[in-house]
Amino acid sequence: MAPLRTIAVFILGIGATAGFAPATPQVAREISSASRHTTSLNVYGMGSDTFEDGMAEFEKSYPGFAKWGWGPSVHAEKWNGRHAMFGWLFICATAYAKGHGLIPNPDQALNMKDWGSLARISGFGKDAITISNERAIILIANVHCLMVGVTATVAPQPWFDPLLLDPNMEASYERAVNTKPYGVVPDLSYSKWGLTETAEMMNGRMAMFGLIMLIGASFIENKNMLDVVNEWLGGAYY
Repeated sequence: MAPLRTIAVFILGIGATAGFAPATPQVAREISSASRHTTSLNVYGMGSDTFEDGMAEFEKSYPGFAKWGWGPSVHAEKWNGRHAMFGWLFICATAYAKGHGLIPNPDQALNMKDWGSLARISGFGKDAITISNERAIILIANVHCLMVGVTATVAPQPWFDPLLLDPNMEASYERAVNTKPYGVVPDLSYSKWGLTETAEMMNGRMAMFGLIMLIGASFIENKNMLDVVNEWLGGAYY
């Protein structure tokens, strides 16, 4: 079954990228003609105006949150994508560590005597179920990365984009609030390739969509996410 799932994911990936392939002049004319007749189901009619209207409505209803970049904004989407990409990096690194024996005694359960209630998942006394060493190491690593992110949010450096917008940071704040929405399908012409904000936005969107697929597959198949990722890659990790 694993090879079949890998092939299925590969086909879905090709289908997703085909949506951003260069169109022939005839197809481009048909799309342009169709976009003039917008309906509620017309994807090409949902340009940046739709997103700008939503952002303006949120800013009108919640000006205090919008000032800091919360809610539906380009800045929030960019950071959600960055977190999703980092999540994939962490998942792949964890799967590699598991497959190459880099996690010591992964199946050994933590001792309640040494760790107390931190080791308990459920139950009490003799019926208590404790967390495994593997899950504890992964959890602590995630907490560490979370605290690094919190620290960067509380005390941002001037050389990187802040997680929360601060009106006092003049240049970066103005650039963030004046960035226009990219729309449902951003401009992916050759000028937007490479280290550009458009490329980062698309990579973040694909990472977020991939996490949704991973969580759904893990729930449907009743398997942990590391096993699902390993099967998608044809057993490349372990």
